[in-house]
Amino acid sequence: MNRMQQGKKGEVIVGGHQLELRTVVDDRRSYGDGVAWRRGAMLGKGSSGCVFMATLKKPRSKYSYYPSVMAVKSAEVSDSGSIQKEREVLDKIKGNPYVIRSFGEETTTGENGDMVYNLLLEYGSGGTLAERIKRSGEKGLPELEVRFHTRSLLRGLNHIHMIGYVHCDLKPDNILLLPSSTVGSGVEFRAKIGDFGLAKRAKQSKKRRLEPYWRGTPIYLSPEVVKDGVQEEPSDIWALGCIVLHMLTGEPPWAEDRQLEAKEVLTKIKEGKTPKIPKEIPKVAMDFLKGCFVKNDMYRLTAEMLLNHPFVEGLADDDGDWQFGEVVEDLNAIHSASWVSDDEDSIYSWSDEDDGSYEGEVTWESEENLDETSLELSSEVPSHTSTKTYLVDYTIRAGVV
Repeated sequence: MNRMQQGKKGEVIVGGHQLELRTVVDDRRSYGDGVAWRRGAMLGKGSSGCVFMATLKKPRSKYSYYPSVMAVKSAEVSDSGSIQKEREVLDKIKGNPYVIRSFGEETTTGENGDMVYNLLLEYGSGGTLAERIKRSGEKGLPELEVRFHTRSLLRGLNHIHMIGYVHCDLKPDNILLLPSSTVGSGVEFRAKIGDFGLAKRAKQSKKRRLEPYWRGTPIYLSPEVVKDGVQEEPSDIWALGCIVLHMLTGEPPWAEDRQLEAKEVLTKIKEGKTPKIPKEIPKVAMDFLKGCFVKNDMYRLTAEMLLNHPFVEGLADDDGDWQFGEVVEDLNAIHSASWVSDDEDSIYSWSDEDDGSYEGEVTWESEENLDETSLELSSEVPSHTSTKTYLVDYTIRAGVV
């Protein structure tokens, strides 16, 4: 067991991890606390900012409608464009128990006097789906659990698509697990779709480009995205198929060669190849995946269609499993400020200063009107444990093929 001791200036040192713990303490102080909540341990750090645990200062106060534990995504106001964009999308698609909830926004003042933008979100106490898959030991999740999570994701996607949005970066890292109180389901957690920083309006017109333009994670991209830059509702369904395949096998799509570079995977997708579906998986699951992996996006099954597939039918219902009523949403107007751009199609970019001690996924980000790209660090939250990162498993916030 590592011995804990006090470092300089009150820094906590445990074994050889003093730098990591010192960074968490410093970051927490530098962002400040909210009016009703206190900032806790850091859950993740990436290009869009940092995510912390947040707890209510006085659970029995007028703010008691907030859950006692939340996640707060924070960045300096000048660098908070993506988080504000996410808040805007969450406001538009709220009202579904399979989409992560926003409890409002607030500005705080850090130790250095900088203004910090904070987005209060549901806390995924079960971590991410990526972490859950990793804990399975690359053997895949139990079929019943896969079916439940798949149905939850379909219900969330169906709602998102009906409202008129496309997620654009659906993957296990962006799916959070929250406790489920459904009796007799045999599944401990409910899957909820999170991280809408790359979401876009469906059928949104763009300026004419000479090259295909898209955002997301290479191994989850569909053929029409890679070939033509068309990123609409069917591309989310393709990504869903990749997630289901990952849950069933314990391996991400295109995992037959873990040394594949992103361009090699994109070439395969562009050539019309689909992720390999092992013959060992149940036939009903294989049929479901075939509906997700239809190469022509015009004929790919929709979320509404797939909800009627035998793979997700006959499960115990959990629609009523929602702990907090809509009254929480009314609190969004309290102590909030907004700097959201009026341009629905804006792509925000920023860069983090990093000392090289943080290990995370690499993010390639470029603005729509720029040719340059910059490497940045990205992590999805909440992040309780490190997960295996394949060479092609990183997010492209907005870029060209």
